[in-house]
Amino acid sequence: MKEHLLLIPGTLCDERLWSHQLKNLSHVANPNVFIPNQGNSIERMAQLLLKDAPENFALAGLSLGGIVAMEVARQAPERVTRLAFLNSNPYGPRPDQLTQWDELINMVKKGQFEDIVEHKLLPNLIHPSRQSDYPLTSTIRDMANKIGPTAYIQQLQAVSTRQDARESLKAIKVPTLLLVGKEDKVCPPPLHEEMAASIKHSHLIILDNCAHLSSIEQPIATTGALYNWLTL
Repeated sequence: MKEHLLLIPGTLCDERLWSHQLKNLSHVANPNVFIPNQGNSIERMAQLLLKDAPENFALAGLSLGGIVAMEVARQAPERVTRLAFLNSNPYGPRPDQLTQWDELINMVKKGQFEDIVEHKLLPNLIHPSRQSDYPLTSTIRDMANKIGPTAYIQQLQAVSTRQDARESLKAIKVPTLLLVGKEDKVCPPPLHEEMAASIKHSHLIILDNCAHLSSIEQPIATTGALYNWLTL
């Protein structure tokens, strides 16, 4: 019987962040996407996922999705069969991040949502060599527009509430994949190296020519890593 697999995208992303994985992992798992676009705290987002999730499931999250996955594992470790944290951050927010997120919320309220996506997010989300890759950048823009400004504010408020997860990671006992782009400036490799040192049954993969959105920047490599993780 195939294992249930829940995939959680990051901020301003939807199921298209996992399109290659949804298509190519369905023969070894039953994949579904949980979009964290409701609830203004990480704790609440995790509760919403657990409310409708199968009794037991594998869980993979990217960026904000990874932060939610850490909280799910903290709230209900007995329900999670394996974990994957992609391009994620176990730390609580820094003061400068809180200030930045407040500024972004104010910009959204002033009608500058598209400017944020174009000038503040896109340049930091994907590898410099992919900035002119129209199919990729248009997908990111379309996902952001679908999630929209109201949910974006909720996501920023939620990530502002995140707790330092480093101690709770030490309690993880299930197979855990850590995956990050070598050029990820948002959640850089050293964060994942630290997590790998804390989680007993973990495996770290650093992808070359990849920044923050590994599942669509390097879909084949990401799917391969998730396949190996699912078939351990």
